[in-house]
Amino acid sequence: MLREMCWLPTLGSTGEKILHLRTAASEPWRPYKAFPQFAVPDYQVPGGSKGWATYQKLMSAGWNLVPSSQAQSSSAGEQLKSA
Repeated sequence: MLREMCWLPTLGSTGEKILHLRTAASEPWRPYKAFPQFAVPDYQVPGGSKGWATYQKLMSAGWNLVPSSQAQSSSAGEQLKSA
């Protein structure tokens, strides 16, 4: 199983990024809450990053952090292939 995570903006976002995950290279990036088996509750900190607690858990479990620019370019390539 692939174990990758990345900070990406949500649709319609004003620049806020949240944690996204994927468990297979052929799958699109999805928000961390779409993976209840991996997600943990967010910290109750005003203005805190959505997914930070999950990021910390998964990083300590050996997941790989992918740069946002790399994840966005791979997502664009996957969309072109499916078109």
